[in-house]
Amino acid sequence: MTNAELAILGLIGEGAKHGYQIERLIEERGMRNWTEIGFSSIYYLLKKLGKKGLVKSALQETNQGPVRKIYRITEEGEQVLREGIIQALSTPQRCMLPIQFGLAELPLVDHTEAIESLYQYKAALGERLDGVRAAQARQETDMPYYVEAQFEHSIALITAELRWLETFIERLEGMRREDMTISDWLDLKE
Repeated sequence: MTNAELAILGLIGEGAKHGYQIERLIEERGMRNWTEIGFSSIYYLLKKLGKKGLVKSALQETNQGPVRKIYRITEEGEQVLREGIIQALSTPQRCMLPIQFGLAELPLVDHTEAIESLYQYKAALGERLDGVRAAQARQETDMPYYVEAQFEHSIALITAELRWLETFIERLEGMRREDMTISDWLDLKE
C-alpha cells in the first residue's frame, strides 16, 4: 500500500467520513508535507480502497445540500491499517530524494552553478518550513498528540536539512573549482 492509501485509510479509520471531510483534514494536518495526496486523487484512492475491500461506502441524506457518500473502514481495512502503522513506526525507509542524485553528480556541473542551485534549494526548503509552521499555527490549540508529532517531525527534518545545507554550502564556497580535483569533489560528499 502506498503512503497516500494508508493516509486516507487512517483518516477513515478515525471515523466515517465523506470526501470533503478527508480533504479538510489533510489540509488542516499538513499531511501533504509527508505524502502525495492531491485533491483530485482523494476519490480515486477511495475507489481503489473500496475495490480492495478496505472501505465501504453508503449514501447519506443531509439536511443541507446533496446526498453524500460516506466511507467507513472494513474489518479487513482495520487489519491492513494496523499492519501499515506498525510497519511505518518500526521500519525506517530509504530516502530517495532528487538532491541525492545532484550530490552524486556534483563534479559534473560548474562550481558556481552548484552553489547557486543549493541556495535555491535552501530558499525553497525555508519556504516549506514556513509553510509547515503556518499549518501548525492554524491548528486548534488542543491538537491531538499524534497530529502535533507529525508537525514536530516535519519541522525537525527540515531544520536538520537546512543546518546541513548551510554547512555544505560554506564548504563549497571555501573551495575554488579550478583548485579542486575530482577526488576533492568526492571527498566533499563524505
